[in-house]
Formats: sequence, structure tokens, C-alpha cells
Amino acid sequence: MGYKILAINPGSTSTKISIFEDEKEIFSHTLRHSAEEISQYDNITDQYEFRKEAIVSALKESRIDLSELSAIVGRGGLLKPIESGVYEVNEQMIDDLQHMKYGEHASNLGALIANNLAKDISGCKAFIADPVVVDELSPVARISGHPLFPKVSIFHALNQKAIAKMYAESVGKRYSDLNLIVAHLGGGVSVGTHTGGRVVDVNNALNGEGPFSPERSGTLPTLALAELCFSGKYSLSQVKKMIAGEGGLIAHLGTNSFNYVEKMVNEGDEKYTLISDAFGYNVAKSIGAAAAVLSGKVDAILLTGGVAYNTKLMEKIEDMVKFIAPVKVYPGEDEMSALAMNGLAVLTGREKPSVYA
Repeated sequence: MGYKILAINPGSTSTKISIFEDEKEIFSHTLRHSAEEISQYDNITDQYEFRKEAIVSALKESRIDLSELSAIVGRGGLLKPIESGVYEVNEQMIDDLQHMKYGEHASNLGALIANNLAKDISGCKAFIADPVVVDELSPVARISGHPLFPKVSIFHALNQKAIAKMYAESVGKRYSDLNLIVAHLGGGVSVGTHTGGRVVDVNNALNGEGPFSPERSGTLPTLALAELCFSGKYSLSQVKKMIAGEGGLIAHLGTNSFNYVEKMVNEGDEKYTLISDAFGYNVAKSIGAAAAVLSGKVDAILLTGGVAYNTKLMEKIEDMVKFIAPVKVYPGEDEMSALAMNGLAVLTGREKPSVYA
């Protein structure tokens, strides 16, 4: 009998759940949460019971026997900076997430719900894997132009690591033996430099650094931003939304859908074409910068995330960076599988869980 693993991935307006039996996904469901439902709660932590009960109800309706679970792996939330790996949920982690010590995000609920469900199942353990706060930056990569603003590592660690390891397996090599550049292109964009099994440089994909994305502004002209902040025309909340939430494609085009942007580009719309080209241009520039970190010794460039389904855009990026290294595209982000496979690695003894302290 194989191991059964429940993966839980809470997002801002949805909660994805999947059941895996060893490597095979045997159940998958996305719970949608309306704006009316979410608006009842003052903060993310207050949504805990509502989200948990929705998960339990969905599993019961599908006749999933929770007692058969060997592990529950939740999406890692905003915690203190930690090394890549699988972490067993403990009291320190729960306390940090409940009190939103390092920030508020829907992914904070992953560990809390996983722990609550697992404690009532004999032999079942709760884990998180490669949360967004994975920090493996080299010392020199932490230095910005002012000591009050050190670089911070917040990026799509789960998907970047999973794709990098998938590529390594496909070429018959160990992830730790490769120099890779991984560009995650989704609601946010992160371009990571992978060497020796570590992400030694990456842009802060949440709080305003790197290429712009469907919803985030990325790097902005700093003096102009400072002047805007003190103009008296905008509140702190409004400026934060300009940086993350209402920046990027939304600010330029009024949409966060690259499917729609692609449609308009195919119809010959000049503005949409310009912004789409600018997106690819900025991603390619960041890939070039990442190549410099590796002194040009790059084994492969991997493009992933939801935007990677846009074939023409990926071809444009590839044309700009293929002189550096071969480019391989992995459309989408299989985070549920990544969560489950990290849990399976611990259950089978291939990986030891780390301790959050």
C-alpha cells in the first residue's frame, strides 16, 4: 500500500486541495471563495475555521477517508527567512503564522490547517515545503545601494525548485551539479540564479523588484516614487497597491490576464503589443543579469508559470537569451505535485525534515 498525502494550497480567493498516492494524483479540487465570504473576516488568520471546514466538507463529499493519510503538506507562508527544504510544522511555526509576525498572506493558512487535520489522524504528520521566504542569497547579493534597504529573498521557491529538479532529472544530472536560471512568470515574476543546489540571487517578487508582472510594478524609478509618496495625493495604502496588486499589466492595460493580452496582440493592437514586448524585454534583461552572476556558465534557462503558456511571448524571450544557454519552457505551475512530492521524499527517507526555530 502506498503513502497517501494531502496537499493544501490556500490562495487569496481559492483553496486548492489534492490527494496523492505516492507519485500519482488521485483527487484534485479547487474551492472558490467569493468576495462576500472573504470580506466577513478582518484578516487572513480569521479565515482559518472557514477554510478548514470547507476542505473537510469537500473531502467528505468525495468520500475521502482522512484516516488513510500519511502526511498533510501545506503551502508555506510568510515566516522568518529559512533554507530550502521540508519543515515539520511545530509550535514556533504555528505561533509566527497565527500572529502574522512576518506578514499576512493566504498561504499562512496552509501550515495551520495541515497541523490541525493531522493531529487527529494516527501516524499522520504535517509539513510545509519551500515557502516563499526561502533565503539562500549569497552575501554580496544582499547588498543594495543603501544599508537601510538590504535585499530580501521572497520568491516562488516551491515552483522554481520543483522545476529545476525536474529539469535535472530529465538530463540525468543532480540539481546541485547544475547552473540554472529559472524565471517564474505568473501573477508575480521571479528570476532565480541556481547554483550548487541553492538560489544565490533572486528578485523580491512580492514587494517591488525585478520585472513588472500582471499585478506588480517591479522595479520603479526610486526618486519619482519618493516624490509621489510625499506629494500628498496618495495614501500609503494606495502606493502599496500601485507596487503590488494594481501595478504591471493592470496599471498599463486594466487587465491581469495574459490570455486577453495575447488575444489583443494577435488582433494587432499596438498598445497591448508594446506592453507585452516590454514584459518579455524586462524578463530577458533579468535573465541576462542572472547569467552574469554565474559568469556566463549556465547549463539551461527554464521558463515556467502561467504566462509561459503564451507561446509567442516565450519565443521572443528565448530569442533574446538563447545565446546564453538552451531554453526550456515548463508552462504552468504544478505546486500541488511539488508539495506532495516533498512530503513523499520525507516519508520514504530520501530527505530529512528540517526544524523551524
